Amino acid sequence: MTTVALAFAGLAALLHGYIWVMESLTWTSARTRATFGTSPAEAEATKELAFNQGFYNLFLAVITAGGIAAFGAEDDRVGATLVFCGTGSMVAAGLVLLLSSPDKARAALTQLAFPAVAVVLLAIAR
Repeated sequence: MTTVALAFAGLAALLHGYIWVMESLTWTSARTRATFGTSPAEAEATKELAFNQGFYNLFLAVITAGGIAAFGAEDDRVGATLVFCGTGSMVAAGLVLLLSSPDKARAALTQLAFPAVAVVLLAIAR
């Protein structure tokens, strides 16, 4: 069960790494603007905020990846702590998006689905 939980945590980390790329590196591109539903003017006006927000997603991905690596190094206590912190924060951020912007429910559910599964499965395994 732990292996499956870590697979979902890995998917969550990859997704949040991709979100970092979009928010911090390609925010004003046509493809990213289409993904987030922003106009060229909105993207330009918010690019500094998006850049910063993207790094939050990167840090959550790195924390989660560090936890997975700790499990690989057979340090399950550190691994579980990091995976729970990273994926739990991803779930919390997705819930904040869902509750604050119900029109972005699809994005919120996409953001929190993989980490939520990881949290539940890892909790059961522990």
